[in-house]
Amino acid sequence: MPQERNAHRPRERFGGAHNPLADGMGGRVKVALFVPCYVDQLFPEVAFATLELLERFDVEVDYPAAQTCCGQPFSNTGLARDARALAERYAEVFAGYDHIVCPSGSCVANVRHQHANWIGRETAQHGAAARTFELCEFLWDVLGVQAIEGRFPYRVGLHASCHGLRELGLAPASERGPDAAGHAPVDKVRRLLASLDGLEFATLERPDECCGFGGSFAASEAAVSTKMGLDRLADHERGGAQVLTSVDSSCLAQLASLMKRRGKPIPVMHAAEILAGRAPTGAAQR
Repeated sequence: MPQERNAHRPRERFGGAHNPLADGMGGRVKVALFVPCYVDQLFPEVAFATLELLERFDVEVDYPAAQTCCGQPFSNTGLARDARALAERYAEVFAGYDHIVCPSGSCVANVRHQHANWIGRETAQHGAAARTFELCEFLWDVLGVQAIEGRFPYRVGLHASCHGLRELGLAPASERGPDAAGHAPVDKVRRLLASLDGLEFATLERPDECCGFGGSFAASEAAVSTKMGLDRLADHERGGAQVLTSVDSSCLAQLASLMKRRGKPIPVMHAAEILAGRAPTGAAQR
């Protein structure tokens, strides 16, 4: 896990990327990095990729060491006392930050949409919960980044995670048409990935279908969860995906575990890793 610090790496390392907001905000944008439990324990490389990507755009990043779980597992299972305690802790730890950035659509969705149930809507709307963003959402909506320099010469299967899609609006959902004005959400993750030289997307038949993870759902309804995951994998395989990506490591873990059992692994990478310039292991370039 990143150490608590106000970190800065030279912009020249990433081609001199410039933060478009810095000039109008009295210097560098400062954010707190919120690292979900499972990223911390199982996928720390995603946290470091997130840190490097933010610093690439001259963002000053602080890691509050006192942070804990956002409470999503407890919210999802109705454990109100535990969910409330963690929501209160989150609000306290991140109270002093203008922006909180997290490499997880599901955790951000929990903070923004569920914390109000535990700490009150007024507190959530004017506190840290309202200032919490998923990484690609922060890059696109807050920093105004619409293209990232880099090269990734692989065909990518993009898994649109349910929370990011339907609760954060990271992309248009197939079951929802445009609003009354004819507007639909921008596919922020796809647009950022598409800006990388050489990257091609696998064409999927059902591009926004659930992978079947759903936290405790994968344990309580294991057979259904497995079938849903296998359906998603089959779609990516038919599309010729060489690498699978998503904004949620939990979804990628579900798909990776199913591939491992079948003996047909496709490398999985969080979107932050691809955008930060990481290369996949075991995938041949196109």
